[in-house]
Amino acid sequence: MANIFDLLQSQMSDDVIGALTNQIGAEKQQTSSAVSNGMAILMNALAKNTSNTSGASALGAALDRDHDGSVLDDLMGFVQGNAPVNNTRAANGAGILGHLLGAKQGGAIEALSKMSGLNQSQSSSLLVKLAPIVLGMLGKQKRTAGASNSDLSSILAGAVGQANQKASNPSLITSLLDKDGDGNLTNEATSLGINLLKKFFKR
Repeated sequence: MANIFDLLQSQMSDDVIGALTNQIGAEKQQTSSAVSNGMAILMNALAKNTSNTSGASALGAALDRDHDGSVLDDLMGFVQGNAPVNNTRAANGAGILGHLLGAKQGGAIEALSKMSGLNQSQSSSLLVKLAPIVLGMLGKQKRTAGASNSDLSSILAGAVGQANQKASNPSLITSLLDKDGDGNLTNEATSLGINLLKKFFKR
């Protein structure tokens, strides 16, 4: 299976970056950097949630039900807000962020701002756009490869490794997701996976 992060990067054409730049009101170079950092934040969060069986099952169920990758069929239209949406949950970036990050959403926005130079409003808008794209690509590749729910952890681990290589400050992402600051994300993955991700994906 191709690396999810690489596949996402390949979708970020100059035109798509330009459209995102217009949407959030930033400089194009800032947007390009922020896209990589934003995807790294989201993938790290997903990877932590799928490090336990309950989280992986919840994510797998959501991907099978709502995230078939159709948002990628007209990515420019989706970014610009004029593509037809057959499944509102698949395109609800704000809802995805709220349930995926929970109380960490503000911290994620602040981290993205620090890494990219965007203001917090711009960072928030960008994450809202990126969340459905990331889940859409993950869902599409899960179907294409016939991956099981238990495969999601290793798929996301590979994507995180690649994403963190491109991130401006991966340690900032780690500290964001490590609630108690002890560097051990296992408990945080369990908490977020069961209480937040499962709540959203199994409603």
